[in-house]
Amino acid sequence: MNDDTEQTQAGKSPEDSKKSAGPLAGERLAAARRAQHITVLEVAKELHLDEPKVRALEQNNFEELGAPVFAKGHLRKYAMLVGVDNDDVLQDYYKLNRAAGMPPVVGKVRKPIHKMSPGRWIAAFVVLLVAATAYWWFLLADTPQPTGPELQPPISEPIAADPDGTDVVDTDTESDNATALIEAVEVELSEPVTVETSPPVTPATSPVAGEVRLTLRFTGDCWTEISDASGRRLFFDLGRDGRSVNVSGQAPLSVLFGNADNVSVRVNGMAYNISAADRRGETARLTIN
Repeated sequence: MNDDTEQTQAGKSPEDSKKSAGPLAGERLAAARRAQHITVLEVAKELHLDEPKVRALEQNNFEELGAPVFAKGHLRKYAMLVGVDNDDVLQDYYKLNRAAGMPPVVGKVRKPIHKMSPGRWIAAFVVLLVAATAYWWFLLADTPQPTGPELQPPISEPIAADPDGTDVVDTDTESDNATALIEAVEVELSEPVTVETSPPVTPATSPVAGEVRLTLRFTGDCWTEISDASGRRLFFDLGRDGRSVNVSGQAPLSVLFGNADNVSVRVNGMAYNISAADRRGETARLTIN
């Protein structure tokens, strides 16, 4: 009997596994929508989609929404609309698309914070104190001592002996020598010292030719797509409330906002106003040079 059971389980198709696992992804969202008495039309307006695509989303027909990034973006916004956890919906999405090799959502792992013991703080302080003392001593020992002009001792004239045996000192000569020496020192110290200084060189910064810097500030959820002149994607994600994004690329930049009222734009540091001509309802398409 066990063999029959195992064969029956092994013979289940992927569709049977999906049915036995309960509602997944879009089915879960559809159930939450019906429980809150929200119509498909109301959801379509919030997601900026038509009703057939909303129904395809609820039936897990994600290929009708285009690239996987579009499907995931619409699933996130739908989940927020009906109050379903984003991570649960994305886990369902990856289960349904596991054959495509899509990675499951992995939660953030918090690393444990190790507090330093007081003994280590004291040891670290002592090491810093010793290092600072050694550095100060090195600077003090390496500093040359200031040297002043060497003063030559006055040359005294020999004492002449008076014929009658009395010693005579020539005080006028010694006074003249001392006065001349002091004047020479004063002249040398009073000469101005000219110090040549060169003006500081300020490096010039210039933006890269043809490059545009774009700063986005989201005040609400807004699906955003940005590509440069070569078609390279610079940003392709759902901008959430309070998030800031900085991108740069070769002009012109092609920009799509799913809800232009929820984003402010700065181009090369200057505020950029989204004109009415660029809007279509809440959606806006821009070309920024």
